[in-house]
Amino acid sequence: MADGWAAGLRPRILSAIVMAAVALVALGAGRPGFNLLVVAGAAILAWEWTRLCGGGRFGWTGVVQTVAALAVVAAAILGEPWLGVLLGVGGIVGGYVAARVSGRDHPRWIAAGVAYIGLPCMALIWLRAEPGGGSLILWLLLAVWATDIGAFFAGRLIGGPLLAPRLSPKKTWAGLAGGAVSAALIGLVLPSFDAHTPPGLTLALAGVIVAVTAQAGDLGESWVKRRFGVKDASQLIPGHGGLFDRVDGLLAAALVLALWHWFTGGAVLTWR
Repeated sequence: MADGWAAGLRPRILSAIVMAAVALVALGAGRPGFNLLVVAGAAILAWEWTRLCGGGRFGWTGVVQTVAALAVVAAAILGEPWLGVLLGVGGIVGGYVAARVSGRDHPRWIAAGVAYIGLPCMALIWLRAEPGGGSLILWLLLAVWATDIGAFFAGRLIGGPLLAPRLSPKKTWAGLAGGAVSAALIGLVLPSFDAHTPPGLTLALAGVIVAVTAQAGDLGESWVKRRFGVKDASQLIPGHGGLFDRVDGLLAAALVLALWHWFTGGAVLTWR
């Protein structure tokens, strides 16, 4: 049993290393490199979402969805978030009309993908453009990754009551706690490597918020997949399923972090 579990981990670990390396290289390449990664990710997510909610079909409805999502991202790159919101609304309407005209089931669900994808991608681009944005995004990535790792191992080793059995048959309260502790530890340790970070306690508390939000985003995607009877968003990533299955928590955490950063004027999580 242990050997089988370890064998199942190998493709997950290898894929995770590759994805983390790509994200870190893009982040280190400055805003253009990071923005390019977000653009590519948005296109893949639009493809996955349309097929997820549309019975495995992409078609010209998917093309409309992808163009709309990329238009929202482009507006964010150009520094026009309100234009991005307007384009997102237009994309939702366009996606709904396209789905209805092409006879798709669940046109509302398909159209909602523009917001589901576009808003978090806008958040990531905006956060990266903020002063100290590179460090802020790096902390966010580390906190989300730590959440995933901590939740996985705590859930497997401790087990216990399920977190939301109607949404996910595997997630446990122990996993949530393990993810939150792991994200908090990242915040406590990071100031030892970067003298310009916010206080460690602040990052630790923020890490707990990120962990809870990321787990909520993961449960949200699980609910959608259950709604449509799909196990994975796609088979794009060995051992992980689709891109949505890997970044669902990041999308939720990025959106909440951007709102928090905006409401506080960047006063809480500021890299000096």
